[in-house]
Amino acid sequence: MFGGDTLYELRCSLQLAELEREGGFSPHVSPFTAVSDLGHLLSRAGFNTLTVDTDEIQVNYPGLFEVMEDLQGMGESNCSWNRKPLLHRDTMLAAAAIYREMYGNSDGSVPATFQIYYMIGWKFHESQARPAQRGSATVSFGDLAKIDGLLSKQKK
Repeated sequence: MFGGDTLYELRCSLQLAELEREGGFSPHVSPFTAVSDLGHLLSRAGFNTLTVDTDEIQVNYPGLFEVMEDLQGMGESNCSWNRKPLLHRDTMLAAAAIYREMYGNSDGSVPATFQIYYMIGWKFHESQARPAQRGSATVSFGDLAKIDGLLSKQKK
């Protein structure tokens, strides 16, 4: 699932261009979920022992229009009901220039950052073993470092 900071370069460029050219802005990229919201949703659904992990992947494109074409091909164009149906040509050209100026790479490409969330949650069942109480361990993690030495002595 895409996370909250996905495509921040594109969103910022479009907002700045639209503010400058049209005096206001409308969201042109679908909203993304915050990591804290995912944990709360899983918890409210009855899951516990939650894990939410995140990765950031940066993909370089020749320009803003190629980013948008790729997004459309992925089916990730804006699905908001209240969005403006179109952007004016001069606003799009201004956004492309802002994107390249603010985020452009030295080779002329522009980055698009994708934040990806991975989620795991468990629901306990009576048939499953329960986790031990905190502090009930009988072996220290520090002792694990000594295992190699013990095993090599046993082989001799």
